[in-house]
Amino acid sequence: MEKDKIKQLTDNSPLLQKAAAGQETVWVNPDKTEFRKAMENSELTLKDVDDAEARLARFAPFIMKCFPETRDKKGLIESALTPIPNMQKRLNEKYMAQLPGKLLLKQDSHLAIAGSIKARGGIYEVLKYTEDLALEHGLITLEDSYEKLVEPACRDFFSKYTIQVGSTGNLGMSIGIMSAAVGYQVIVHMSADAKEWKKELLRSHGVKVVEYESDYSIAVENGRKLSDADPMSYFVDDENSRNLFLGYAVAAKRLVCQLKDLGITVDADHPLFTYIPCGVGGAPGGVTFGLKQMFKDSVHCFFIEPVQAPCMMVGMATGLNNEISVQDIGLSGLTHADGLAVGRPSGFVGGVMKEFLSGEFTVKDGKIYDYMRDLLETENIFLEPSACAAFQGPAHINKAPETLQYLTNQTLTDKMDNATHIAWATGGSLVPPEIREEYKKTYL
Repeated sequence: MEKDKIKQLTDNSPLLQKAAAGQETVWVNPDKTEFRKAMENSELTLKDVDDAEARLARFAPFIMKCFPETRDKKGLIESALTPIPNMQKRLNEKYMAQLPGKLLLKQDSHLAIAGSIKARGGIYEVLKYTEDLALEHGLITLEDSYEKLVEPACRDFFSKYTIQVGSTGNLGMSIGIMSAAVGYQVIVHMSADAKEWKKELLRSHGVKVVEYESDYSIAVENGRKLSDADPMSYFVDDENSRNLFLGYAVAAKRLVCQLKDLGITVDADHPLFTYIPCGVGGAPGGVTFGLKQMFKDSVHCFFIEPVQAPCMMVGMATGLNNEISVQDIGLSGLTHADGLAVGRPSGFVGGVMKEFLSGEFTVKDGKIYDYMRDLLETENIFLEPSACAAFQGPAHINKAPETLQYLTNQTLTDKMDNATHIAWATGGSLVPPEIREEYKKTYL
């Protein structure tokens, strides 16, 4: 993007000036509007989410067969919603969060198969492509049990096809593990930020890992180019995929029952706040879209990004979405939060989120390790550092001037005692023990 235009934007925006200086920032979305009005401009609807949910149900017998660890949930890949009162106490005492209401952890960090939120969108996209191919070539009908797809003849058929994806780590793991289970050839293009253990785990599943010295955007660009050149290859496009997005959105439908089981009401007098770490935007965007379908104006969704890679905030705050990168405003895009190390956001997600998203927080790398240790000490739950970015939201929602103003504008100030806060844990259960020990000792 032209330097003059960037300078003009930055000069006129205290938010961008603060972000460009690598400081923690809070942004409240001025375009957020009431749910009914936002849906008038939305290309996606609840019907799309229902369709994705039904497809995952059809694949449940196949998933159970390939991944026995999902049998207890009958082939459903779902995570626990856990109250974390001790962590809430720690946030209030150590960080002076002044957080009323209840704090819960959505443990997508412990999702079966891929151990991260990417088990939702990534696995769904592979299964959607698999169903399309299988129906087109007569391998199954919609009335069949999809367990049939594990048969050798089906695996031989799928082995003629290749699935490719660009990733900083977790999406690559979900795509790689599920694609290999179906029988595809798989190539994961990984950026310099990707952790070595994630590459090794993929290789152990027979996945080809192509490494890049540059960032996520280049890995995606090269992966797309190579895939486009092969008529038997399918590229999972994290930046623009509606299928990924809808796979994530299904999480919200399941959350309804989980909240009910915990005796938690969500309505105008009992608001719900969610805080989701954000990279390119697909996972938090999809989950947010689903949450808005379920809870409408009673849910308030915030993304969390690293101070050196706040791509979605920069894209949405300027209105330029994917036409601007964090490097354009002088940031490095480098962060210890490997899953969030993205310099340029999804234009598709930015467009969809324009009227739904409440706002964003950014967080310094040192804090994610602090939050990680805090959670481990108070609740004995381990998350990878990038997932712990989620706690920046509950730590600041009730004390940052920008969000205090938001609460006033939304007439929520007197309802905060009845509020439920969900920190969305995006990954961590597959981190090897020796890497966990390294993380525990990391201070920045």
